[in-house]
Amino acid sequence: MELAYYSDYAVRLVNTEEPARSKDSLTSVDAVRELFGEASQMARRVTDADVTRFRSVRSRLRAVFTAADEGDHTGAVDLLNSLLLEFPVSPQISGHDYLDEEGRPRWHMHLADHPSNATAGYAAIAAMGLAFHLTEFGADRLGLCQASPCRNAYLDTSTNRSRRYCSDRCATRANVAAYRARKRQEAAEAERTGRTAVSSQESTTPADR
Repeated sequence: MELAYYSDYAVRLVNTEEPARSKDSLTSVDAVRELFGEASQMARRVTDADVTRFRSVRSRLRAVFTAADEGDHTGAVDLLNSLLLEFPVSPQISGHDYLDEEGRPRWHMHLADHPSNATAGYAAIAAMGLAFHLTEFGADRLGLCQASPCRNAYLDTSTNRSRRYCSDRCATRANVAAYRARKRQEAAEAERTGRTAVSSQESTTPADR
């Protein structure tokens, strides 16, 4: 089962919204279908009603990432468990897409997408993928970007659990902002030191000189 592939469903959905920037790209049937990818049969079953339902699932998935990012791992697990209960998965053995050197199917598990509606199918896959990732790597591997105002979700796959940003772009922006902040602080401290020295000289009496 392709763990990274399924857990990415949750990340893709959560990141259709940027709350701090008041941006939301999940506004149409086509936008919902893009989340599935072109190869998914479930994407063709998306209706107008799924737009609202997807937004609801998105809020609940973001709450999982938020809890994990804030160190509330038990809370994150509880929220994720509620999604798993509401949107159960349908595991299925597949092998038709992958053949070995002798032309035999490479049997593997995948999550079938044939529930009652498109939202239920996507939510089941996203929640199960996230659950696999959490149990395999830990809740602290679920994070939200630290580059303000971006709060995109990400899955930390670094070897030393060091990831803090959703992308190289955000990491660069945060580093530049931190560098400029340090330079401003250094300049302010140098100015205060200069003023203190001048003030000390001016306060010295003629006798002291």
